Amino acid sequence: MLIQVLKSKIHRVTVTDANLNYMGSITLDRDLMDAVGIVEGERVFIVDNNNGERFDTYVITGPRGSGTVCLNGAAARRVLPGDIIIIMAYALMTPDEARDFEPQVVFPDPATNTLASGE
Repeated sequence: MLIQVLKSKIHRVTVTDANLNYMGSITLDRDLMDAVGIVEGERVFIVDNNNGERFDTYVITGPRGSGTVCLNGAAARRVLPGDIIIIMAYALMTPDEARDFEPQVVFPDPATNTLASGE
C-alpha cells in the first residue's frame, strides 16, 4: 500500500502576479523550486491564507532569484497579487518509508520571496 505524504512545502510566500490570460499553472522562482525539490510540471497544492481558497495546479519554472510567484489561467481568479500562500507537494510512499521521511520545507521572506542564506 502507498500513502500520500508531504514532500515539499514553501510556507508563506507572496503572490507577485495573477495572469488570467495564460495557460493554467503557477510560475515559481527556480530558487524556491530547488530549495524544496519541486520540478517543472509537478502537481502542487495551493492554500491562500488571505481568502481560504485551496486548489491544485502544476509548476512552471520562473527566473532564478526573481521572487516570482505568479498564478496563471483559471487559478488567477483564486488569488490576488499580495496574497500570502502556502505551496505543497506530496509523494507516494510506503508507510515504512514515510516513518523516516523528512519533507523539505522553506520559510521565504514574504516581502521578497527569497530565502535566507543556508536555506
